[in-house]
Amino acid sequence: MRIVYYPDNRPDSGHYAATIGFFDGVHRGHRFVTEHLKEVAAAHGCQSMVITFERHPRQVVQPEWQPQLLTTLEEKTDLLAQAGIDVLVVLRFDCAMAGLSARQFMETVLRDSLRVSVLLTGYDNRFGHDRREGFNDYVAYGRELGIEVIQSRAVSLSDGRNVSSSLVRRLVTEGDVAQANECLGRHYQLTGRVVHGEQVGRQLGFPTANLELTDLHRLVPAVGVYAVEVAIEGDDSRHIGMMNIGHRPTFGSHHSTLEVNILDFIGDLYGKTLTVFFVCRLRSEQRFDSPEALKKQMQHDANQARSIVSSQLFTPPI
Repeated sequence: MRIVYYPDNRPDSGHYAATIGFFDGVHRGHRFVTEHLKEVAAAHGCQSMVITFERHPRQVVQPEWQPQLLTTLEEKTDLLAQAGIDVLVVLRFDCAMAGLSARQFMETVLRDSLRVSVLLTGYDNRFGHDRREGFNDYVAYGRELGIEVIQSRAVSLSDGRNVSSSLVRRLVTEGDVAQANECLGRHYQLTGRVVHGEQVGRQLGFPTANLELTDLHRLVPAVGVYAVEVAIEGDDSRHIGMMNIGHRPTFGSHHSTLEVNILDFIGDLYGKTLTVFFVCRLRSEQRFDSPEALKKQMQHDANQARSIVSSQLFTPPI
């Protein structure tokens, strides 16, 4: 996959079938669109192009707004590369681009600069500065500009809900990472560097690695205890673990922490980067009457995490 940063660079000569969106999470709905895009490109004898944004467009028009994202640009790039797309265009979105109407964007950016001859839109995709226009408008503009506009369909869960980035964010925020994983088609993940903590877990016989997130805009799941898999920097294997997100109410702590206990692991992790893959939520955070009661619960949590992750009772669909 070739990566083009626009407007600094332009794609190679030729014509392209393209789709555009922020693609946060690159979830199952996004991957359905990319598969559809490859079919459209093959049918039209052109290359496939995904157009995304270097940062969330809302950050351009509202600089004070802080997004809570499912993926970094680097992660999105890797996931889209796995999808087999020919070209990824990363828009360096600015105020001038934000001010374009949908028709102006289709003419100056898609047709004239990126040589898009076929545009595949998602079922709910909108672009242009006022967001009032929709698919029928894009079709009409396309006829004027020589761009064929096609709409893809939604991907739904068994309960009828359409898979979307907003749904995944809501599920992660609620702590329902198992359902979020079903939408994503993989485990939701956080990456961070191990920093020194208060060593409360070590005192209970469950030493934990305190994580400092590498991406401050990453959405953190709801407070609670989770069964997880952990990838350690420099180690190709994954390890079973449990993660606590919360405030340590048993010990009167008030600041939020991200602590992961890697079961059956011995070694120094300080300064290393860990990636935590969430499998399911075991329980909410709670206050215990004594450290001994907490230790007993943690042993139960560890046994449950080991059983769930090792037997892969939850396997996200491809």
